[in-house]
Amino acid sequence: MDETQLITLVTSAQTGDREAFGELVKEYQSIVYAVVMKRLRNSAEAHEVAQEVFLRAMRKLAQLREPERFVGWLLRIAVRLSINRAIRRPRESAYSPEIFSQVSQSTDAEPWEELVQDERAEQLRAGIERLKDLDRETLIAFYFKGQSLQEMSADFSSPIGTIKRRLHTARHRLRDQLAEMLPA
Repeated sequence: MDETQLITLVTSAQTGDREAFGELVKEYQSIVYAVVMKRLRNSAEAHEVAQEVFLRAMRKLAQLREPERFVGWLLRIAVRLSINRAIRRPRESAYSPEIFSQVSQSTDAEPWEELVQDERAEQLRAGIERLKDLDRETLIAFYFKGQSLQEMSADFSSPIGTIKRRLHTARHRLRDQLAEMLPA
C-alpha cells in the first residue's frame, strides 16, 4: 500500500468509515500479529492481543494527528499491549506429573515442619506490621489481595510507575525488618 492510499484510508477511518478501517486491519493484521507473537510466543495469546491492538487503534484513531505515521503508531500499540500481557500472565511451570502425584501423596507433614512454617508466617506478619502504613498497604494489596498494578494505581491514586517503585521499596524494607528480627 502506498502512502497516499494509507493517508486516504486513515483519514476516512478517522471520520468513522468502518470499511476503511477494515481495509487497514486486512493490510496490517499479519504485521501486528508477528510483532505480538515475537514477544508472547503463544499463538492463542498473540491472536487475542492482536485483536486488542486493533480495538484500541479504532478507539484512539481520532487522536492520530499525522495519518502517514499510522503504521508506526499501530506497532507501538502492539508492542505496549504485548509487553503488558507478558508481564501480567502467570509464570508457567513445567513439572512432570510424577512430581504432582508425590506432592499430593505427601500431605502429612512432620510436626516440626508445620511448626517451622507457622513460625515463618508469624515472623512475616510481624515484619509487615512493623512497616509504615504505605509500605504495609502496598504489600498487602499486591500479595494478599492479589490486586494488579492497574488496580493498585486506581486505589492509591498514583501512576503505575510509582506503584512499582513502592512495591520495590516496601519489599526491601520488609527484608530489612525480617533481618533485624533474626537472632544474632
